[in-house]
Amino acid sequence: MSTQVDSPNDGYRSTKSLGVVRGVTVRSRNVFGTIGAALQTLAGGNITLLTDLCEKTRAEAFGLLLEHAQELGANAVVGVRYDATEVMQGVTEVLCYGTAVVMVPA
Repeated sequence: MSTQVDSPNDGYRSTKSLGVVRGVTVRSRNVFGTIGAALQTLAGGNITLLTDLCEKTRAEAFGLLLEHAQELGANAVVGVRYDATEVMQGVTEVLCYGTAVVMVPA
């Protein structure tokens, strides 16, 4: 599933919907990251340690989403969304979900 289709006008059409697929990961901050992020807040601006953690977590959830879609026989996922929930202090669940489909050239 390496092909990205931005719209049906890109020469592909969906022939089958396989339902909702998801990728879920739960992450916590480590003590060093928390201390480093706290120090970065003193200077203001982008907290790069937390930005990197968020990017890695979203990428992991997206990868799990793609694995789930492939297991169902999909070659594309449409309507991809992310959601995050703090399940306890310092522990966050990131959910990536969308609709698995089979796309073919138009």
